[in-house]
Amino acid sequence: MKKELVITIDGPSGAGKTTVSKTLAARIGYRYIDTGALYRGIALETLERGIAADDEKAMEEACRTIDLRFRIEEGELRLYSGSRDISELIRTPEISMRASAVSALAPVRAFLTVLQRRLGEERSVVFEGRDMGTVVFPKADVKFFLDADTDIRAERRYLELKARGEGLDYEEVKRDLITRDANDSSRKLAPLKPAEDAIHVDASRIGVDEVVEKMAKVVAEIRA
Repeated sequence: MKKELVITIDGPSGAGKTTVSKTLAARIGYRYIDTGALYRGIALETLERGIAADDEKAMEEACRTIDLRFRIEEGELRLYSGSRDISELIRTPEISMRASAVSALAPVRAFLTVLQRRLGEERSVVFEGRDMGTVVFPKADVKFFLDADTDIRAERRYLELKARGEGLDYEEVKRDLITRDANDSSRKLAPLKPAEDAIHVDASRIGVDEVVEKMAKVVAEIRA
């Protein structure tokens, strides 16, 4: 019988984590969890409540009443807040930047760490995020750190936003990405960095299929 693993894929914005994580999970028959969506969900809900992104006390109180959950609908992972599908609402540049800010707050991270670990209890799951292998699942069975050159990540992000009709130009997207990289990497609490035992994968010059193939081989060896 093959081992049931907890797999983490961390890395900066625009590296291709979402596509790679989804594809890998589908290939090996695992569940996929987009943990970044949870932070975006907190960012959206607290924005709509008029809470400042640096108001730690108000954020802690809000987390007690926010009910985030994932649902699979027609094969797609959707994020709900209560009975409301917020999957599309959380994918704006404004929410991206706000999510980076709120993720630096201890109450938010504590709230979501508990939720994420609960999701991982059943194992056979691929977690995508920024601190999955360092903080949330330090004993994960397989840890990957997916990265790519800044210009390439900015181009991917720009094309993604353009496809959704967002009116940002490339330079603006690149500036936002660099700012978010700096915020995520320099925060005192759970900064974005590779776990010491993470397997590094550079996706600058290889496509999704090749990245997934590399990861799938590693997973297959461990599951055997």
